[in-house]
Amino acid sequence: MTGERRGGLGLWSGVGIVVANMIGAGVLTTPGYMAMDLAPSHILLAWLVGGVAALAGARAYAAVAHAIPRSGGEYRYLSTLWHPMLGYLAGWTSLLVGFSQPVALDAQLVGFYAGTLGLDVNWRVVTVAVIVLVTLLHAVNLRASRHGQNLLVVIKFTLVVGFVVVGLVAGASAWPTWRPPAAEHGIPVAPFFQSLVFIAFCYSGWNAAIYASEEFANARRDVPRAMLIGCSVVIVLYLLVNWVFVANLTPAHYGAWIGDDPDRITLGHVVMKDLVGGTGAKIMSGFMIVALLSAASAMTMIGPRVYAAMARDGYLPRVFAGQDGRPPVWSVLLQGAIAVSVAMTTSFIKAVATVGTVLTLMAALTALGVFKLQLDPRQTEKPGPSALVAATIFVGLSGWMLYFAFTSPMLNSVTLPVAGKVSAPLVWLAFILLITVSYAMWIAVRKAMTTTSS
Repeated sequence: MTGERRGGLGLWSGVGIVVANMIGAGVLTTPGYMAMDLAPSHILLAWLVGGVAALAGARAYAAVAHAIPRSGGEYRYLSTLWHPMLGYLAGWTSLLVGFSQPVALDAQLVGFYAGTLGLDVNWRVVTVAVIVLVTLLHAVNLRASRHGQNLLVVIKFTLVVGFVVVGLVAGASAWPTWRPPAAEHGIPVAPFFQSLVFIAFCYSGWNAAIYASEEFANARRDVPRAMLIGCSVVIVLYLLVNWVFVANLTPAHYGAWIGDDPDRITLGHVVMKDLVGGTGAKIMSGFMIVALLSAASAMTMIGPRVYAAMARDGYLPRVFAGQDGRPPVWSVLLQGAIAVSVAMTTSFIKAVATVGTVLTLMAALTALGVFKLQLDPRQTEKPGPSALVAATIFVGLSGWMLYFAFTSPMLNSVTLPVAGKVSAPLVWLAFILLITVSYAMWIAVRKAMTTTSS
């Protein structure tokens, strides 16, 4: 197949990439904020709805991945399905928001959790060290990159399953009866959909395998399966983790956690300390560090494949393309440098809603491509009915989430000198669009000058 460079990744490596990208710190913190307005049943329902959206997105992406089995993610898909400029916008989004920011946030949190283990080290030093470590891991050698990532995934998966087992065995099993004042008369619609924006961030990564499609031995078969299997596994784990939280914690726990959290601990720390003691809380810190290292490593592994694809197509300098059989070194280093700058200037809470919103928008545009494939007379293998239904569900739920993300000042807003308060995701999109158009114009001028001189 033209443009496809077959590699050594298989189905379970793909599942590991998906799981590693999805499971992070979000699921251990987001329920605490949700509990201020939502009852236990509402919290579980929100995570189920978010899981259904992610699974529907994975099914829609599976159809697109089967039709376009090439690396590059949304950059490749949107360029092929809609227009190169839209794909180019998605590529810059991946670089500035989609991968660099999550790597920065994960590294920040490693620095915070190192403090909960009694280590007297400035979190900024730890943050930079983590980004440098994962950057070097994935810039040096493909074999070391894959083996290191697989080891981190196995450890993280074992620890999160262990947390669930402890919670189910040693924790409460009765249905919780607590209910916040906002939920006394039914489900509060606005907080429910606002929480889905943060949940979308927690589920982001279900499409991780598509960014390295050309490195799979059988991309058409294994990339779609990896997304669906990995996403299904994480949905089950997330629902179990949230059950442990709502069954064992009360509004008093949640209020104390939000109001006084000097060590930046998670709800998992609170549960483990109640069920196991101080040792359990320290074990939780160790789990969080491994989980965050794994997530940062996975993002560092797959993100540069997008920039390498852009470079091969002439939309970034050729040096970022890399060489066959080796990691795209300069793309890895570029993402690492951006991640360090983001980590030193952006807080976790301010970035979560922005990342979740922007990624949801790009994913929804890609899912719409399923309908383009269905209507394209040149497409010999049409998407099946399940893919069309999944795309409809995903686009519909994404539309609701985006509406609340762009209109609610609760989620994230910035104050501009002239416009006043503006949605932070909107500001980021405008910034990315400006960079995209400016760079595209520079490429056009360069090509015109080359043509004239020749």
